[in-house]
Amino acid sequence: MQAVVIDEFGEPKDVLTAQQAPTPEPGPGEVRIAMSLSPIHNHDLAIIRGVYGYRPPLPAIPGTEAAGVVDAVGPGVDTLRVGQRVAVAGVRGAWADSFVARAEQAVPMPDSVPDETACQLLAMPLSALMLLDDLGVRAGEWIVVNAANGAVGRLLNLFAKERGVRVLSLVRGESSVRALEKLGYGPVLDTESVGWLARGADITGGEPIVRAVDQVSGPAAGDLMALLAPRGELISFGALSGKPLIIDTGAVIFKQAVVKGFWGQQRSSDIDRADYVRLITELVTLAANGTLRLDVQADFALEQAAEAAVVSETPGRNGKVVLHAGTH
Repeated sequence: MQAVVIDEFGEPKDVLTAQQAPTPEPGPGEVRIAMSLSPIHNHDLAIIRGVYGYRPPLPAIPGTEAAGVVDAVGPGVDTLRVGQRVAVAGVRGAWADSFVARAEQAVPMPDSVPDETACQLLAMPLSALMLLDDLGVRAGEWIVVNAANGAVGRLLNLFAKERGVRVLSLVRGESSVRALEKLGYGPVLDTESVGWLARGADITGGEPIVRAVDQVSGPAAGDLMALLAPRGELISFGALSGKPLIIDTGAVIFKQAVVKGFWGQQRSSDIDRADYVRLITELVTLAANGTLRLDVQADFALEQAAEAAVVSETPGRNGKVVLHAGTH
């Protein structure tokens, strides 16, 4: 079979090559999946660079999420059948014609969910939904999120709207304000505008902002802390600025605020099976009824993986860059 392989860690454009590899066979409790589409995530590129939370033994086939069709089942698997269309995340080696996953990782996909959505449904959307779940907010309560026009920010807005949670979205630039408002999300504030922080404190009509989600870090975390209500929680979800958290110590002390981190991969590994099924059901239902649609910006063959990786990190994308196997 054809697969994308790295023989050394480094820049994706330099180390990604398409090679022939043995077709894997599913073991007990496993299935083999013929890959249809597999997205390029930021964490995939970090793994390729050797700077993620783990470094796979080399040579390695990257790729952690995909949509495809079950084409073989291992011993003891009775929950899936050959020919069944599925999505899977948290795997290794998805950038190949075929890959192996634990049967429990594969989620059957209704025909109403297109491959473009299915292939990216279980990683980032599940992380965003778990994050919202962990915030412990009730319908009518307020949260604030920065970098809100990014994928996670949009997903949080969508899921919060479905649950009746109110969101104050922070973005940079008027075009980002318009983009979110066009989707029906609001209120939205431009953090490059004069006096935005004061407006943010008033925009809820005096109701407390009980949770803050920081994807930027640096001084932006301090702005969120300023908006956060006493005894509120600030959750660090990312560091787009590349800077450490800069937060006023007095605000933390006198607000008795909590600052904590959220790592989707670890959260996924710790989740109770019943909670996992509940959240996955919510996701698939939203995707099946058309409420949740995830766009694809560009589609590349496996042998174009190096080029695809470059495109995936080019600013201005409005959807995922994905790889496809075989003819497409």
